[in-house]
Amino acid sequence: MMLLAQGPHAVHHGFLSPTGVEIAFLLVGAVTFGAAVLTVTTKQLVHAALWLVVALGGIAVEYLLLTAEFIAWVQVLIYVGSVVVLLLFGLMLTRAPIGRSPDADSGNRWAALAVALAAAGSLLWVVLDAFRTTWINVDGPGQGSTKVTGSILFRHWVLPFEALSVLLLAALVGAIVMSRKSDDDAPRDEEQR
Repeated sequence: MMLLAQGPHAVHHGFLSPTGVEIAFLLVGAVTFGAAVLTVTTKQLVHAALWLVVALGGIAVEYLLLTAEFIAWVQVLIYVGSVVVLLLFGLMLTRAPIGRSPDADSGNRWAALAVALAAAGSLLWVVLDAFRTTWINVDGPGQGSTKVTGSILFRHWVLPFEALSVLLLAALVGAIVMSRKSDDDAPRDEEQR
């Protein structure tokens, strides 16, 4: 049960009486799920990247509703602010088609759906099995607070965090190198044909 007020007139909410935060969580979750579906089903690459911004922004709002402010802002800064900008930058540098691209659909929708459902089921089973007996200490510091998250991040996850930043930098440099053609390369390509 959830205790909303202290004192003799405490209000208890049961399982079937959601609070405003829980309703907002479900609504934002539905919008995020819809944006994620549109990300993978649209035939325009730029629109897919923009729907990805909406999906990742929705996840950041979910973190805010769970009072994990630090994680929410990291989500906005790293994923929405960096990864999507890097993706759009890569699309512009490689001169990807702006409109509908017929080669974006491989025709393996049913196989992709089966793999996605199997992966979602496996992930759900692993998470439920791992956290089935885990209880949250309500009186202790919040698990999403800046203090706890920073302590865990800089104690256990420094190397993967830095490796990810180097990987993103290498991808950016690689996109720039692949997109540049020097003036000397253009005549050689025409001579070889």
